[in-house]
Amino acid sequence: MQHSLEWIKEELKQIHDKQLFRILTELETGQSPEVTISGKSYVLLGSNSYLGLSVDPKVVESAKLALGKYGTGSGGSRLVSGSFDLHRMLEERIARFKNTESSILFSSGYLANIGTISALVGSDDIIYSDELNHASIIDGARLSRSTVRIYKHLDLNHLQELIESDKNTKCRKLIVTDTVFSMDGDLVPLPELVEISEKYGCILMIDEAHATGVLGKRGSGATEHFGVEDRVPVVMGTLSKAVGSLGGYIAGSKELIDFIRNRVRSYIFDTSLPPASLAASITAIDIIENEPERREHLWNMVNKFKTGIEDSGLRVLPSHSAIIPVLIGDAEPALNFAKMLRENGVFTPAVRPPSVPHGMCRIRVTIMATHTQEHIDTALKAFRAAYEPIK
Repeated sequence: MQHSLEWIKEELKQIHDKQLFRILTELETGQSPEVTISGKSYVLLGSNSYLGLSVDPKVVESAKLALGKYGTGSGGSRLVSGSFDLHRMLEERIARFKNTESSILFSSGYLANIGTISALVGSDDIIYSDELNHASIIDGARLSRSTVRIYKHLDLNHLQELIESDKNTKCRKLIVTDTVFSMDGDLVPLPELVEISEKYGCILMIDEAHATGVLGKRGSGATEHFGVEDRVPVVMGTLSKAVGSLGGYIAGSKELIDFIRNRVRSYIFDTSLPPASLAASITAIDIIENEPERREHLWNMVNKFKTGIEDSGLRVLPSHSAIIPVLIGDAEPALNFAKMLRENGVFTPAVRPPSVPHGMCRIRVTIMATHTQEHIDTALKAFRAAYEPIK
């Protein structure tokens, strides 16, 4: 008799044959511009800690103090025994930061998206989703059992055509999109999207995961960058990227947040964030708002790397963020390129399907505010060395 999991062997073989098998690389230090792997130092170009706050001394000290006062875990869900004063303080801080009435915390951005989307719309409703949206948005749409209309990436004319085709259908209609796209680094034309949502009476939900801390005068994200903070009803964000901690959130009206607290399963039934992460996030948001020089330096390093990599002849996808995708093509050449980078002192992994489409494998470079000109020079030298054999 065949074992019930025998089929996994064949699945794994296919993954290996397609050069898509994933392995873990263990870091022996924190998310600094230089990290240690197997005892050797590398320039890190693959972190989402865009402002370097995950290792900032003030952020770390806040986490230590919370550990001493509250301990390590939260002990339960928010609606049972796992709600601390720090949860409320962080939610109030996020609401001020995002310029909304209220906010609510989740244990991750993934949980925020899948839970909120599947609560806002149901089987009788329609979702309009950008084709390159994050997996958590895609999974939230699937869980909702709604009809899902996929529009071409950043093609708002196509979006309008889809909405027009449904104009006689009476139901809730949700437009959902990343603001900065995680694999491409490009930016949604948010003012135009707001106009479309208001014109057709659609709910607009945005994912600010990779915009928060990077865009806007105060680092609040794309809504601040475009001046539409009061026109986007559902704003999702994370605390695990530029904020340098852990968790996700939804920001919006008090009524929206009350609804989520009472209806969203990934909030109701999930253990809440631990105190150290909460305290770290509060301090990190204060730094983001009060130290704009970090953002200024980040953008300076982004522009220097972009200029250098474009001059080398490598193909760089258009980006308006700290994410710089260097397109390679197929999986095997991308893996070889990443290996060459590592041999030259730079660590950033190759991104392959299903994270990106087939034939669009890339080196996804992310710049941090803690990078120096020396780090950028080392990185550019490594990219030129890796590119030389395949020119």
